[in-house]
Amino acid sequence: MRIGYFLSTEEYDPASLLEQARAAERAGFQALWISDHFHPWNDAQGQSPFVWSMIGALSQACRLPVTTSVTCPIMRIHPAIIAQAAATSAVLHEGRFVLGVGTGEALNEHIFGDPWPPAAARLEMLEEAVELIRRLWTGEVVRHYGEHYT
Repeated sequence: MRIGYFLSTEEYDPASLLEQARAAERAGFQALWISDHFHPWNDAQGQSPFVWSMIGALSQACRLPVTTSVTCPIMRIHPAIIAQAAATSAVLHEGRFVLGVGTGEALNEHIFGDPWPPAAARLEMLEEAVELIRRLWTGEVVRHYGEHYT
């Protein structure tokens, strides 16, 4: 069994998150998971650093593997940008990075005011997004004209 530590970006500032990661490594935890929130769950939390900056900083702070828990590549950030960010993170972490994805929730993904799609539509979007991300990771030229993304 492996035991990991969860870094809650919606609750802590960047310096605190880095110190938590270092402390987790010293304490013997074997992995890190990090949330991807645009803003905190409530005003009292007051934080929400950009997860991709935090992942880069974590690569210099400790040697633990890092997984996003979870990134939503369907609305707030285009799948091609997620593919680039995850590939960069994998290089920075020397292969110790895992992209965890999901369909998101309205609080963090509905930031542009677009209609919030029902769950079935979000699942379709996620399937297309993951397919596109995987194709982009091959290094080949990708032309994609899908139902949700171009």
